Amino acid sequence: MTGSPRDPVLLTGASGFVGGAVLRALRARGYPVRALVRDRRRLDAVPAGVAVVEGDLADADALRAAARGCGAVIHCAADYRLALEPRGAAAMIAANVGGTWQVAEAARRAGVRRLVHCSTVGVLAFTAAGRVLDETDVAPDPTRLPGPYKRSKWAAERVALAAAGGGLEVVAVLPSTPVGGGDRRPTPTGAVIRDFCAGRLPATVATGLNWVDVEAVGRGHVDALERGRPGARYILGDRNLWLRECLAYVGRIAGRPAPRWRVPLALAYGVAGASELAARWSRRPPPVPLTAVRMAAHPMFVSAARARAELGWDPGDLDRALADAVAWFRGPTSRAA
Repeated sequence: MTGSPRDPVLLTGASGFVGGAVLRALRARGYPVRALVRDRRRLDAVPAGVAVVEGDLADADALRAAARGCGAVIHCAADYRLALEPRGAAAMIAANVGGTWQVAEAARRAGVRRLVHCSTVGVLAFTAAGRVLDETDVAPDPTRLPGPYKRSKWAAERVALAAAGGGLEVVAVLPSTPVGGGDRRPTPTGAVIRDFCAGRLPATVATGLNWVDVEAVGRGHVDALERGRPGARYILGDRNLWLRECLAYVGRIAGRPAPRWRVPLALAYGVAGASELAARWSRRPPPVPLTAVRMAAHPMFVSAARARAELGWDPGDLDRALADAVAWFRGPTSRAA
C-alpha cells in the first residue's frame, strides 16, 4: 500500500462515468479526495465532502497546485468519443496524450508517490478471430489500432508508464466495457443500451465485448493504488459476451426482444463511409462513425486473471450493473434522448 488513508488522492475525471466510480471507491476506503473538474456544469456530479479543484488538463499550474501534498494521483480524465467532427482528432490527442503528460509531470514535481493511469483494453491488438487477450497483447504500434481514441490512449499509456522514476511509481489499469447507472454523457456503450431500451436499435453487427460492472472498475483503481506492481498493467474486465447475447439479457430486464436483424459488416462499412463523407460537408460528427465499425470487426474479449491474482480484485456483479443501466436509461426522459 502506498501511503496511508490520511494522504489525499488527486482524482482527474471525477465527474465522469468511471471517475465517479473511482471517487466512490476511494471514499469508501477512507481516502480524502481532491477532485479535478474542468466543467462547472459537472460539479453536481461530485458529492459533498469532496474537495473540488477547478482546472483543465492543459493548465500545468493548476495541476501542480492540486497535486501538492497528495500521496497519489489517479488519472481518469479522457476525451472518449468514437464520432468526431473532421478536426476532432487533434483535440482528442491533446487531451489524452498531452493531458496525461501534464498530469504525470505535476505528480512528479509535487513529490507524489504513485500514479494510477486509467488506460483501456482498446490498446490491445484484437483480431477478427476473437481470441481472448491479456496484458501481454498490447498492440506493437498505434497504427494498427482503429481510430484516434484508441491510438491516443495507446500513446497516453506509454507517456504515463515512462514517467516513473525519481520516487514516482506508475501503474496502469485497463478497463474493458464498464456498464451501470449514472452514465450521464453517455459512453458509446451506454448509448447502445439507451437506444435499445428506447426501441431505436432494430439491428446489430456481429461483434463481442467484455462487459464489467463500473463499480468494480472503480474499486479496481483503488486496488491498483494499494497493491499494484510498479510498471504493471491490469485488465479490469468480467464477462466476454457477443453484443446480441448481452442485449438479449438487457431485453429481458427491459421487457424488449433482442434485435432480430444482423447487419453484415460490408454493409456497415458502406453506411459508415457515407456517414463520414456527409460529416465533412456538415462539419458535424458522423451518425455512424467508421471507427465504430472497424472496432466491431474485432471482438474485444479479454482475461482479467492478473488483476484477480495480484490485486485480489473482485469483478463485482455484472447482472446488477446491467439492471442499473436499464433503470438509469429508462429514468428521466432526458436520458433516453
